[in-house]
Amino acid sequence: MTVFALGPEGTFSHEIAVLLFGEEVTLLPTIHKIFEAVERGEGEGIVPLENSEAGGVGPTLDGLQAHRVFITTEAYMPIHHNLAAFEPAPDIRVIFVHPQTHEQCSEVIESLGTEVVHTSSNGASARWMKETPHAGAVISGMAAAMYGIPIVMARIENNPGNTTRFVVIGREPAVTEEPTKCSILINPEIDRAGLLHEILSVFAKRNINLTRIESRPSKRGMGSYVFFIDFVPGTDTGDAVNELQTITGIKHLGCYPRREVT
Repeated sequence: MTVFALGPEGTFSHEIAVLLFGEEVTLLPTIHKIFEAVERGEGEGIVPLENSEAGGVGPTLDGLQAHRVFITTEAYMPIHHNLAAFEPAPDIRVIFVHPQTHEQCSEVIESLGTEVVHTSSNGASARWMKETPHAGAVISGMAAAMYGIPIVMARIENNPGNTTRFVVIGREPAVTEEPTKCSILINPEIDRAGLLHEILSVFAKRNINLTRIESRPSKRGMGSYVFFIDFVPGTDTGDAVNELQTITGIKHLGCYPRREVT
């Protein structure tokens, strides 16, 4: 089975893909290309969905909205960032960092008072850093080891409990008798008073626990949104989804298990 993850080598997506699926991982340059490959039936993909510090990952949310794929598994990974460089932190003149990594490490980065350049991934940060004099990169321990860069400041994330939720996406829904979570996309075509309350009431009256609700622009114009909802499945899950379909447009993203990262 082919598994796609976000490259280059050394990203957290690469690391968790190896932990879950072994070394045979195909790296692609963008999350968008992972969704395209999965939709074409070329394999499964693993993508970051949300971070405990920075929130939802926009390209993944957009991919779930735009492509015919399902979430088949979720996994949570503790995220630790390090400042890596070939010289001490006071001598660093520029820091390469992914925008979400910057958010998660903003306190230390801002305290250094150094120029910051955003990159497309943590792996790219390492590569750019190696080509630039007096530079540092905020990267994972795996990336630091792979690119041969010493760590000068370890675990610089704002929150020591920093965690990213990853999901595996596939062309077909998961086949499991005991899913731990379900995800749907609510896509209201017409905005009206009380619509969101009516949607949430479908879950409340069945005592279904919502674990996440997040809005995202629908791309139909200003003020138009879609809603991503995660909930704990139960005996009334099917009835809830059926009722929602009478209220508004929905896309079922799947019910799936959780895998532990070891």
